[in-house]
Amino acid sequence: MKAIELPSTVLDAITRFCADGDLLAASGKYEEAIAEYNRAWEIVPEPKNQWKAATWILAAIADAAFLAGYKTSAREALEFAMVCPDAIGNPFLHLRLGQVLLDTGEHDRAADELMRAYMGAGADVFAIEDERYLSFLRSRAALG
Repeated sequence: MKAIELPSTVLDAITRFCADGDLLAASGKYEEAIAEYNRAWEIVPEPKNQWKAATWILAAIADAAFLAGYKTSAREALEFAMVCPDAIGNPFLHLRLGQVLLDTGEHDRAADELMRAYMGAGADVFAIEDERYLSFLRSRAALG
């Protein structure tokens, strides 16, 4: 599905909410960051999955939720993000989804998603992550 552009007033508001969320997340205030990202999410017009902004808002929600330890919320945001524009093939989204899946014991799906992340960005995508995710992937595949 081809994404269409949001009206500039909506995009500007989304950008402001997400920037505020990013500042909060950078300070480790994940719950507050999620609240800002949710403000952005609320103003995305229906159907939400047709907008590119939906992909990056959901990525931000998922990241903050993952870092806060809210695996179910992270997974829900990531799975919905995967039906939004430019999500499939995004190494970061595949990384986070793979991490959530591994953390919840879904090893086969986790390996698939982590491999997608690796194929898209190499080992660099794992650079600041807990080493157990890349170690798990190495246990499932011969990496170059």
